[in-house]
Amino acid sequence: MSDLHAPVLGWYDDNARDLAWRSPSASAWSVMVSEFMLQQTPVARVLPVHERWLERWPTPADLAVEPAGEAVRAWGRLGYPRRALRLHAAARAIVDDHGGEVPRTYAELLALPGIGDYTASAIASFAFGQRHVVLDTNVRRVFARAVGGTELPPPSVTRAERELGAELLPDAPALAATWAVAVMELGALVCTARDPRCDSCPIADRCAWLAAGRPAHDGPPRRGQAWDGTDRQCRGRIMALLRDHDGPVHSSRIDAAWPDATQRERCLASLVADGLITPAGPSAYALP
Repeated sequence: MSDLHAPVLGWYDDNARDLAWRSPSASAWSVMVSEFMLQQTPVARVLPVHERWLERWPTPADLAVEPAGEAVRAWGRLGYPRRALRLHAAARAIVDDHGGEVPRTYAELLALPGIGDYTASAIASFAFGQRHVVLDTNVRRVFARAVGGTELPPPSVTRAERELGAELLPDAPALAATWAVAVMELGALVCTARDPRCDSCPIADRCAWLAAGRPAHDGPPRRGQAWDGTDRQCRGRIMALLRDHDGPVHSSRIDAAWPDATQRERCLASLVADGLITPAGPSAYALP
């Protein structure tokens, strides 16, 4: 058993946030919805949307009977709205192939639309208490610092990270699932990307990065994604306009929302290609 287990698990017992999808009464569907929403999105923004989503669609079957556009509308301003389409498609697959119940195995979860290795592992672990390596950004950062002695993990998951994750995973499935979420919480609250709170860390006395003097990241600086004036902002403005209106929106209103005609037409075409909006006649667009 790793000497990291006891202090991290003990810290988690005392400091875990009270989140709806972590409740003992939370359904597997609640966990699944949270995993889709939490991708690249902070917990504080997800909480109210997750609550409204589960109130409206407490089961996959409730969502599956709705048009995909309603999922996009309910997604609101979480960003990356293709996740809403994928979650809707996954709900339909759950109804068609699994009797409306979120499947329990990693392989079955991985086969659902919009679910990759991380999400399948996370749902299997957090919803069903199974033993899987769960490597999100927070977990990878904790491992990089505590074991690897580096400030930040590589840009994408490596084989070495997967092997380390497997090596550190407790043998008992229930304990492994708790370990996965405990390390994730430690990375989110203490071992943060910026200004980590090493004085509050339960494994500070065995952290390789801290012992080395917290050396700076060796490589080009990681910058946040630009927003102002980008296609992402243009797409977001168009999506907000369509979400806020029932039925089709005339092109003249979209023109007013984004004055650069070339960029606007490019973004409209990309939104149609992504299935997020659909032409509604010669001069209007609507949610699918």
